[in-house]
Amino acid sequence: MDVGGFAVDSHIGGFSGRITLSVVIMCIVAASGGLLFGYDIGISGGVTSMRPFLKKFFPSVLRKAAEAKTNMYCVYNSQALTTFMSSLYIAKLASSLVASRLTAALGCRNIMVLGGCTFLAGAAINGGAENLFMLILGRILLGFGVGFTNQATPVYLSEMAPHKWRGAFNTGFQFFFGIGVVTANCLNYRAARLSWGWRLSLGLAVVPAAIMIVGALLISDTPSSLVERNKLDEARKALARVRGTDTDIEPELADLVKSSEVAKASNREPFATIFERQYRPHLVMSFAIPFFLQVTGINVIAFYAPILFHSVGLGSDSALIAAIILGLVNLGSILVSTVLVDRFGRRFLFLQGGTQMFVCQVAVACVLAAATGVSGTKQISKGLSLLVLFLMCLYVAGFGWSWGPLSWLIPSEIFPMKIRTTGQSISVAVNFATTFVLSQTFLTMLCHFKYGTFLFYAGWNAVMTVFVLLFVPETKGIPLNSMYAVWEQHWYWRRFVKAQS
Repeated sequence: MDVGGFAVDSHIGGFSGRITLSVVIMCIVAASGGLLFGYDIGISGGVTSMRPFLKKFFPSVLRKAAEAKTNMYCVYNSQALTTFMSSLYIAKLASSLVASRLTAALGCRNIMVLGGCTFLAGAAINGGAENLFMLILGRILLGFGVGFTNQATPVYLSEMAPHKWRGAFNTGFQFFFGIGVVTANCLNYRAARLSWGWRLSLGLAVVPAAIMIVGALLISDTPSSLVERNKLDEARKALARVRGTDTDIEPELADLVKSSEVAKASNREPFATIFERQYRPHLVMSFAIPFFLQVTGINVIAFYAPILFHSVGLGSDSALIAAIILGLVNLGSILVSTVLVDRFGRRFLFLQGGTQMFVCQVAVACVLAAATGVSGTKQISKGLSLLVLFLMCLYVAGFGWSWGPLSWLIPSEIFPMKIRTTGQSISVAVNFATTFVLSQTFLTMLCHFKYGTFLFYAGWNAVMTVFVLLFVPETKGIPLNSMYAVWEQHWYWRRFVKAQS
């Protein structure tokens, strides 16, 4: 296998195991945690385009929309609306900073249950909100729920899946994320016809939360997590169940025990350990991958898709339909990634998807610049609005089979056991911190930069594609406990990594 120009044996440290019914069921249940994140992303953007919702909580937006010569890019530039949208990410950031310790102490499964309960409470408060305080309080609780599940779910999937199919199993999280977005957008389209439709959209977030809670209570924790907590008998049973054999699991269990003992013998805090020189590549990836994920622009576009399409000339219903189309394209492209990620590898999809996103962002900027003028006051034609939608579909497709699933997969598989939950926690924290900044500034950026907003994200797409080309090694098919090999044989990172045996 080629790893950044170096050959690596994909069977190093491999253990027997196959895809069993148990591992499929457990991974499906865990991946359903993506429903929470996806539903919230989809539902939030939709309700902010509903007139009764805006009238109750953000009347200034409606006043701007009624002005005769409003800059089309600035209609939704409301600080209160931005606070509603971005408050979720402050809570996600806070929860991710404590999630690694909780995951190490309680296990991935219990953190998924905790996240589901917190999300359910937030959904109930949002559905019954009577003022902006209740609305934002509910958003904060939703943020804690998503923060916990996003910490635990990718790690659970990577630790449970057979290493040969780890990529395909891990894309399940993004697939359920896509299902959540599409479901929310479809619900928004129907609910928009009701005066209380926004309550229905926000309140039904209790459904994915309940699915997460019930499902997580019915599955076992990962063997790695059980070993770390000295539950060896439970770890042996869990390993036998997911690997589909009672006879060939002892070598893998012994390897997990050895890794756990090495981690505990260091007597150092994981947050201190990850800053050691030999973990420099892991630390860089834990910051770079989630940062680049967000500066693709995908989450703010998913958040504000109905607003965005309404701004460029589509009617309210048409804007919601366009958001549904984007969600379906994303869902289909995730399935493409599931098929290709363990065949062609992570680097190929990263590079192809990044290039495609760059081209589409530049094209969207050019179309908007030609159609709306520098001031943004010219009315864009329906035909050009549909062209923007088509280009955005190509953009979302490129994201869906590359950075969408892979940015959750890579951080969950590259860390050794001693710093795995810590590395994932840093990755999630960087993800949410960057998303908070972008969501807090997107509407203002759209108002002032106009079509240049898309050039801003296109520039980042170019930078991150070059970063992958130079610094991200191939990790397909490498067992988690043998992942050090990809760093030792990389042209740049090998200078930091100590040889291990």
